[in-house]
Amino acid sequence: MTPTPGPLRLTRTDTAGAVRIELHGDFDYQDADRLLDAVSAVLACPGGLRDLHVDCTDMTRVDSTGLAVLLMIRRRTDAAGVRLHLDGRPVELERILQVTGTLNHFTSPHTGIRSVALTVERASAGTQEAVKARSSGQDPST
Repeated sequence: MTPTPGPLRLTRTDTAGAVRIELHGDFDYQDADRLLDAVSAVLACPGGLRDLHVDCTDMTRVDSTGLAVLLMIRRRTDAAGVRLHLDGRPVELERILQVTGTLNHFTSPHTGIRSVALTVERASAGTQEAVKARSSGQDPST
């Protein structure tokens, strides 16, 4: 009989410009909020944080709540201009990311809030040009 790994334990290591949080145990509905709380505390601290590493090497189980927390963490790190790294993804986590179509979301380059704002600004400018062209009778596609 295989012993049950038990509740999630977190280990935090701070270095210059980076924080690593290691997950040990089950990352599921019972304890997933502990990681969100830990990340929120890291992001609330003033300083030059550039990278947040979530090390999943010793994660034994993950469920949909764990995935939801990871997605929330990605949104918060992007808003803070911090790059999120999911290190040591076990097979089970890799599979849930692939099945849900979120693997690319975690492995794509960091966008950050500033890049998102610039994209929205450019899209808005393009829409304004199309509206002006239509109101003057011009075809915006030419």
